[in-house]
Amino acid sequence: MGMFMMPATASASVLARPLQVVQCTGTETTTYNPGVLFQAREISLSTTGTFTSCLDATGQVTSGGYGEQFTLFVGCNDLLGAFTGQRTITWNTGDTSVITGSGSSTAIAGQVITTFTGTVTQGPFQGSSAVQTIALPQFNALKCLTTGITDATGITTLTLT
Repeated sequence: MGMFMMPATASASVLARPLQVVQCTGTETTTYNPGVLFQAREISLSTTGTFTSCLDATGQVTSGGYGEQFTLFVGCNDLLGAFTGQRTITWNTGDTSVITGSGSSTAIAGQVITTFTGTVTQGPFQGSSAVQTIALPQFNALKCLTTGITDATGITTLTLT
């Protein structure tokens, strides 16, 4: 009869571990200085993201945000390249999570959809898988020829599982 019993430690450890799932929505704004033209040149990018609504299985995280600055050599035709990097998210609790991963962008139906996938490598939710999607308006060809694209704002979602 003993071989049909589960060890108490196995079931207790499964029950004790909370599900670490977070789903957030918000906006991301990217500014380009100088403006992005068809002719590739060195551009300073500044990205600011705000998650205004988060659902957290632990009930602690309700919002968050991130900000990054970096320089790229790009033009209007090559902003869709693959990239790797880290994103640090500061939660409303004051804690920060670092997501390490890679991303790529595609142009679909007038939008540029960027997907960043990785793993939380530091902070709350460490070890969780992360997927962030950002939808920005597709670049205006006339602006690429004249003043350049100086900013874009769109919707972003983040899921940690």
